[in-house]
Amino acid sequence: MNRLVSGIKPTGELTLGNYIGAIKQFVQLQNELPDTEFFIFIADLHAITTPQDKQLLKSRIKEIAAFYIACGLDPNRVNLFVQSEVMEHALLGYIMESTAYIGEMERMIQFKEKRRNQEQGVRTSLLTYPALMAADILLYDANIVPVGEDQVQHLELTQTLAERFNSQYGDTFVVPKPYITKVGAKIKDLQDPTKKMSKSNDLSVKSYILLSDNLNQIKNKIKSAVTDSDTSIYFDEVNKPGISNLLTIYSALTNLSIEEIVEKYKNETSYAGFKIDLAEIVASHIGNIQTKYNELIASNTLDEILDQGAMKAKMFASRKMAKVLNKIGLKRKK
Repeated sequence: MNRLVSGIKPTGELTLGNYIGAIKQFVQLQNELPDTEFFIFIADLHAITTPQDKQLLKSRIKEIAAFYIACGLDPNRVNLFVQSEVMEHALLGYIMESTAYIGEMERMIQFKEKRRNQEQGVRTSLLTYPALMAADILLYDANIVPVGEDQVQHLELTQTLAERFNSQYGDTFVVPKPYITKVGAKIKDLQDPTKKMSKSNDLSVKSYILLSDNLNQIKNKIKSAVTDSDTSIYFDEVNKPGISNLLTIYSALTNLSIEEIVEKYKNETSYAGFKIDLAEIVASHIGNIQTKYNELIASNTLDEILDQGAMKAKMFASRKMAKVLNKIGLKRKK
């Protein structure tokens, strides 16, 4: 059986852009890969490469897990757990640090970018976290790792470290292969549709929709979204980025093609009717997610899911670590 591993970083609030562009696509993997075992974790250890408010981090760990389940992640198909609750991640992370070279870490593009933007107070873990990322994957003998274009370099490092360890100590790790995820629809800023939708980059709350937003707020944000003076409804990202962005959202949430939507509104003489319809669609869709989310947060179900996921992950991880420690001479007892 194939095994897939992926992590979810519990930083920032989830936006409609995150849902359509990433979560929705990820959930679909459950149906596309029926013969694959899933290990999905909340990557809280990765979150502390930069300073975090401890109470906010604690709450977001559960919030992110609840939202992913509410968005369609199936606990019966997926072992969902919190990374720090399976301490073998940190132990193998250190062993991977001891396998990697400093030059390999310094060449990571994401480290260079973050280092450039943060001149002082850069934590050591910001440099070494690709070793922990490698450990996250190798710990479960994952042969499938979903990656976007910006993560390919990290997976290549994981492959290098697995091959180097296997060469030095004998066959130990499965060398993972990338699963290039389908490019989800890229949702743009509602007030500046030339930019990606992101809470961290915007001063105006009208620029983004959060999965936790009040439903009336959501409707108002759609209705006040920037379009253009030409009231014809058709897709043209260059000349009509605003309405094109709204068409993309409409298509993603209804599974109608953009062509079908354009045909539906071809006789409209303004954007008003289109925006009213889309506002209802978005609010209804997110409302269903919020209902499921609120049920999870208010019950013990989420903790039960995370406990069960951690238990199964630890079973795999402890078995693997025993083999690794024995290989390198750190296991005192057989």
